[in-house]
Amino acid sequence: MVVQLSTGSHQTSKMSEGGPPKVEANILVLGAEKVGKSALTVRFLTRRFIGEYGNIESVYTHSVTAGGRDVCFSIWDTVCSQVREGWVSEKQLRWANGFILVYSICDRASFNLARQQLQCIRQLKKRGGSEKVPVILVGNKRDLQHRRTVSSEEGRLLALSTDSGFFEISAAETYHGALVVFHELLDMVRDSRSSGKKAVGIRGIVRSMSAVFGRRRTE
Repeated sequence: MVVQLSTGSHQTSKMSEGGPPKVEANILVLGAEKVGKSALTVRFLTRRFIGEYGNIESVYTHSVTAGGRDVCFSIWDTVCSQVREGWVSEKQLRWANGFILVYSICDRASFNLARQQLQCIRQLKKRGGSEKVPVILVGNKRDLQHRRTVSSEEGRLLALSTDSGFFEISAAETYHGALVVFHELLDMVRDSRSSGKKAVGIRGIVRSMSAVFGRRRTE
């Protein structure tokens, strides 16, 4: 079951007439059970930390002002499937502009699952013609250092090897970590869109030049 919720923000402002268009970003949050996916998401949305959640998928909409522009986040907080570990659906892939993969630094199995999901996303997106995919890998529960089983270096190396962003945070301790994760992903989504538009423009120029020179050869 997916629950649709809307949240507001004291930072939200109406777009002025003739101002820059609103930026929209669909964010898919993935990871194993009990790694803090919902805690991270709700920390970003409300600044509050809630430790326990039911096994329910939720889609949140959240409007803020970032960098002088109105931004609307749609955040799909997923439930991990125990039947198909690492599996990401076509529907999720089509919907999402960016991905947050959460694991617990105290749970190696959750790190391995995040690796599988990351590889799945990259492979399926590449098959669909998308070279650049905005992904951030998040190691949560940094406040539990004494129970750590996944080193920071392992997380950082996985992110580097897959061209992903990387953060270690504690959703339980601070709001700032959640804020940085979502806003960094927003920047990656915007950069990806800009690169896509440039690539389309270049391909159009190449096709036009090919058509011109092709006609000249046949004349």
